[in-house]
Amino acid sequence: MSKALQVVDLSMKFDDQEIFKKLNFSLETGSMTALLGPNGAGKTTLVRILIGMLSPSHGYFELADDVKVGYVPQFRNIDPDYPLSIKSFIELNTPFWKSKKVKDQVNHILQETHLKGLADTRMGEASGGQKQRAYLAQALLDQPNFIILDEATASLDPKAKEELMSLIAHINHEHKMTVLFVTHDIPLAKRYMKDYLYLSDGTVSQGKMEDFKENFN
Repeated sequence: MSKALQVVDLSMKFDDQEIFKKLNFSLETGSMTALLGPNGAGKTTLVRILIGMLSPSHGYFELADDVKVGYVPQFRNIDPDYPLSIKSFIELNTPFWKSKKVKDQVNHILQETHLKGLADTRMGEASGGQKQRAYLAQALLDQPNFIILDEATASLDPKAKEELMSLIAHINHEHKMTVLFVTHDIPLAKRYMKDYLYLSDGTVSQGKMEDFKENFN
């Protein structure tokens, strides 16, 4: 298989604090990988480097030429009075005057994320799981082939977690989407992810999720 991501000697320091040093790993195209590790290990910092929000202190990473990254953040509470519908929220980064192609793409994404029947529901009235699927739909609208889920299930109830991860598994299977899932939920990761990256004490280890034994808080 081809590599979607190659990380080489990646290091990060903030002032005198070393977050991690000389990380080396790669992700295969179409792989499903959990990014695990204790709080403060640098998972968020690593993700911010991969999406271009931070520059590493040393080393580099390479995405394959055809890779386009999408990002789904941790669930954020939205005020109950938030006026936009789910559909309008998903369309936020599209032109005001939408071409048929854009409209068709929005409708396709609504269908794929099981939000078609909820398109006119206000985001403020949507459940946590519906809101998070809307964030996913917003990311998918740019047609990425590599999606980063940054603690995307952290505040969801068990049913909503399963719905979101089943959807991610479907997208991975249907579109060969590469998935990097940042989480503390080991049982959930074992059900849906095939591989893991474990970030701890400034270093990273990699393996099959079924073999992951480490416990952390």
